[in-house]
Amino acid sequence: MMFTARVEVQLKKGISDPEGNNILKALHLLGFDEVEDVSVAKVTRLVVSGDSEDVVRDRVEEMCQRLLTNPVIHDYTVELQEDMDD
Repeated sequence: MMFTARVEVQLKKGISDPEGNNILKALHLLGFDEVEDVSVAKVTRLVVSGDSEDVVRDRVEEMCQRLLTNPVIHDYTVELQEDMDD
């Protein structure tokens, strides 16, 4: 079975987001004063094969913990969708 995993990685609450702060300042300079806050997240798309959704989810979780995130500063979410084109 093939699955597409969508992993969204964002900074934990309370961790400074310099990129988000710079975007917020730039938006205000451009006149978008109604914007109150900006946070930046990274999305990684993975195509993963496995025997079941549970097996693939466990493997993607391991990838997140070992490479895709820094658990000290990042939170992340994983969404899986089975690819029906097989």
